[in-house]
Amino acid sequence: MTADTADRMIVIDRDVAASPQRVWELWTTPAGISQWWAPDGFRTEVEQLDLVPSGMLIYTMTTVDEAQITFMQEHGLPLTTRSRKMFTQVEPPFRLEYTTLVDFVPGHDPYEQLTRVDLTPSSELENGTHITMHLEPLHDEEWTGRLVAGRTNELDNLARLTGADS
Repeated sequence: MTADTADRMIVIDRDVAASPQRVWELWTTPAGISQWWAPDGFRTEVEQLDLVPSGMLIYTMTTVDEAQITFMQEHGLPLTTRSRKMFTQVEPPFRLEYTTLVDFVPGHDPYEQLTRVDLTPSSELENGTHITMHLEPLHDEEWTGRLVAGRTNELDNLARLTGADS
């Protein structure tokens, strides 16, 4: 991450009731990702996961909720998207950084968006993890808002899932 990129990053924090090792497992395995990765109303299926620098995560995200289907159709968005992320840093179990190919925005040329995830022991929850996500903004405020809402919802899903692990 360059200094210029760091200045523009959006930060989302969350504490969850699981160890950094458990959160890492949920964030970096097909079985873990499929349990929480998608925002509400979507399903995620991992096609490829090569967890090394320059390795790829490829998955499909499919809209399954009627309200989300309607929203996607009204905005000319596909009901299923294939997403590609390339890992730039892999430091188990504390740091994961990747770029996402943003190629699903109608009328906009594809580009890459950077995300960094830091996992540290929580000072709020015994045996918990503090998650800090650094998100590079998307091309405009509307799409950046969608990104932040989606990532926040995913962290809500992860917090619910790990609550059972405490």
